[in-house]
Amino acid sequence: MKIAIVILNWNGKQLLEKFLPSIIAYSTIPSVEIVVADNDSTDDSVEFVSNNYPNISIVQNKKNGGYAKGYNDALEHINADIFALVNSDIEVTPNWLDPIIAIFENEPETTIIQPKILDFKNKSKFEYAGAGGGFIDRFGYPFCRGRVFNELETDTGQFNDISEIFWASGACFFIRKNAFNELNGFDENYFAHQEEIDLCWRAQNIGKTIKYVGTSTVYHIGGATLQELSPRKTFLNFRNSLFSLIKNVPANSLFPILFFRLVLDGVAGMKFLIELRPIHTFSIIKAHFSFYSSFLKMFKQRKLSNQKKQYYHTTSIVWNYFIQSKKTFKDI
Repeated sequence: MKIAIVILNWNGKQLLEKFLPSIIAYSTIPSVEIVVADNDSTDDSVEFVSNNYPNISIVQNKKNGGYAKGYNDALEHINADIFALVNSDIEVTPNWLDPIIAIFENEPETTIIQPKILDFKNKSKFEYAGAGGGFIDRFGYPFCRGRVFNELETDTGQFNDISEIFWASGACFFIRKNAFNELNGFDENYFAHQEEIDLCWRAQNIGKTIKYVGTSTVYHIGGATLQELSPRKTFLNFRNSLFSLIKNVPANSLFPILFFRLVLDGVAGMKFLIELRPIHTFSIIKAHFSFYSSFLKMFKQRKLSNQKKQYYHTTSIVWNYFIQSKKTFKDI
């Protein structure tokens, strides 16, 4: 089983200098190839890799198409059974690949896997982007085991298990090549943020299984609390979440779900205003107008979904967290 560890890079020389050594040191299995997929960088990161790591393959994309198009373009040129899509700000640990490879070899129905993702800056805490595996509520708001909104749990071994999840984090995302191709890769309309949730949802709509493997650990320097979000990230998160709803929610509940979701987004916009962050309120408004203008195009992407399987873990994570004060996954 050949595995390609593919690191998407855009002007990330400093990150590659810092994090490539751990990936090289702890990924020495003969069947593993390490690839840097460059998204048309303008710094000297490509030269840095070619000069210092001649054994690492480089795929150069013609433009910066973000996470979604960047990986779609690069993976067309990579031959492997398993793609391991790893952010350039990920530090891996000894034997991190072993339990993941074992699952893929022994469970042919398992298509996508995520390891445990802890915070590089505070290694006792789960990291915002993925933590112990992802879920969504009925209205499409994402959360994780180990992370609900801005609440990050301390890792005490509570998620050292292997279990099914709804979505795997794009920060460290393993997928079978044949499934990636069957699903036509990431939706490039997303550009970045939540495209992995859509891909996981589409995978489950055709009967695929997604797992979290807590016996494999990586550390991620990325992620952010809501207060640290850029307006651009706020825009993409709100718009792309709506895209996923229109593409994947079963037909009999789609429009009621969209209506209530738009109301909840309005509440989020008011919250930003009260917090004197009107630029984020404006980003939500922009996200909605972008969603409306793309409605028909995204609606046409709908496929027959597996309506027998409930897609959401809880009805409203907003209600759980802000009204019921449930701050940890086990309380939801």
